[in-house]
Amino acid sequence: MTPAVQAAKKAKVAYQLHSYDHDPKAESYGREAADVLGLPPEQVFKTLVALVDDQPVVAMVPVAHQLDLKFLAKAHGGKKAVMCPPDKAQRLTGYVLGGISPLGQKKRLPLYLDQSAGGHEEVYMSAGRRGLEIAMAPNDLLNLTGGKLAALVREKISNE
Repeated sequence: MTPAVQAAKKAKVAYQLHSYDHDPKAESYGREAADVLGLPPEQVFKTLVALVDDQPVVAMVPVAHQLDLKFLAKAHGGKKAVMCPPDKAQRLTGYVLGGISPLGQKKRLPLYLDQSAGGHEEVYMSAGRRGLEIAMAPNDLLNLTGGKLAALVREKISNE
């Protein structure tokens, strides 16, 4: 059991685990999860670690979209955001790339969830290793992480 699953279990929130055989040749971990599990890419969120004014923060956006670093900086009240170097992201979270979960990280980092998540009953995200996704209500995710909804992508996602 990963720290992410332990965190959800300990908090007694409703969640579902979905595992699949990860293909090491997959170009996008999140897109692979959506495809293999037959989920709409707007409902599967990737967990990214960025630095806003040199402070690490977590951003979660749908796998079909790219994080807008200017939007993230604004959401965090900072001036400039850049992606965190992969080795540092792994050290900060305790997870490997493609398996970084917003739950059960070594140190709780400020978290911003793209506002499109509010349009879903549940969202899917990494459960702490490649090939394992956890689904839960966006509000449960925000409560567990102390996170906030924010506009993080330029394109508006339709929920229709």
